[in-house]
Amino acid sequence: MYGKGSKLMSRLPSNKPVSINIRAKSRQRDLIDQAAERLGRSRSDFMLEAACRRAEDVLLDQAFFTVDANLFEKLQAFLDKPLPATDKLRRLLKTKAPWDQSA
Repeated sequence: MYGKGSKLMSRLPSNKPVSINIRAKSRQRDLIDQAAERLGRSRSDFMLEAACRRAEDVLLDQAFFTVDANLFEKLQAFLDKPLPATDKLRRLLKTKAPWDQSA
């Protein structure tokens, strides 16, 4: 999508710093500053990291690939066949996700 040779990539300088200016409400700025301070980061570093992470998520969610019918059938058969039940799999399925665990 945006790999080497794409129109977007050819317009962008590689690692040349540029300014990005945005307007925010004071409440939004204060919230961002509070979070950045907790992480020991500057407002700019915090905002740039958060914006880049979100941009990557958006672009990755839009990525697609194509396969021929034969490979698609193999993939479908693989997905339709359940994994064998093992102790390791049972433990994994019983483990709470980090975001579901109580602090």
